[in-house]
Parts: sequence; C-alpha cells; structure tokens
Amino acid sequence: MKISANLTLKEVSKSLTATRRGIDNEPKGEHLTALINLANNVFQPIREHFGKPIFVSSGYRSPELNKAIGGSKTSQHCKGEAIDIDNDAREYPTNADIFWYIYDHLEFDQMIWEFGDDKNPSWVHVSYKSEGNRKQVLRASKSKGRTVYTNFQDNR
Repeated sequence: MKISANLTLKEVSKSLTATRRGIDNEPKGEHLTALINLANNVFQPIREHFGKPIFVSSGYRSPELNKAIGGSKTSQHCKGEAIDIDNDAREYPTNADIFWYIYDHLEFDQMIWEFGDDKNPSWVHVSYKSEGNRKQVLRASKSKGRTVYTNFQDNR
C-alpha cells in the first residue's frame, strides 16, 4: 500500500526485530492516518525536491516493538508521527542536505540532528503532527554513555 507517491507502508513499518520476534507492527486507525500525513507533508516534499530516492531507516513502531528495542515510552514513532531518514549510503542528498531542507522549508513537530559531526548527522529524526507542530530542533550526542539532547544551534 502506498501512503504517498513514493513511499509504501511496508517501508515505514518493516522491522527485523518484529519479524524475528513475531511482533505485529502494522499501523492501524489513527496511527496509519498519522503516517499518511507524515508521508505527504514531510517525506514526499523531500523526495520531490531532491528528485532522488530517500531511505527511511525507522518508521512506525508498535508499542510492543518499541519496548523490545528499548525505545522511549513517549516516542512519536509509536503514534505514526515520526521517521528516521538515513541517506548516508547514497552520494546525494546527504543527511545534512535533507536536514537543512526540512529546517528551511517544511512544517514539522520535532527534528533531531542525530549524532554524527558538525557537517553531517548520522541520521535525521523528524516528526509531524496534524495539529500543533512545535518546530522543535534538537541535537543528539553521547555523554558518559548516555544520549543527551540539546537545543540545536544554526551555525551556518
């Protein structure tokens, strides 16, 4: 099932952990609606702007899958409101290109420059809600073995 012109439900709900453990990870109802909104308001504009395939490394997570992987109890992935984009295996666009395009041009709830360095994140976490998007931008880094989130500074 396509949830936007260039994104399928399978791409945003696939999980090796879910497959191995027999966990149902198919979004339904409001979670499916949220994924469709996210796909059409964030993913598809990115895809159309760059004119290249964009790789979603993580999308929907059922509560059972989220628990199995040790995800945050408040993760927007569980609501169908978040995806992680990791285009590092491709020459263009880079994760940084995608981050800056979203930052400058799209509506979003939360976006995180996930790890990496000052030039390119390891991946981009982005969420979208049908109402009340905060445009919160954070940076994830490690400190003493723990993930720390700080407000993102635009130092372009």
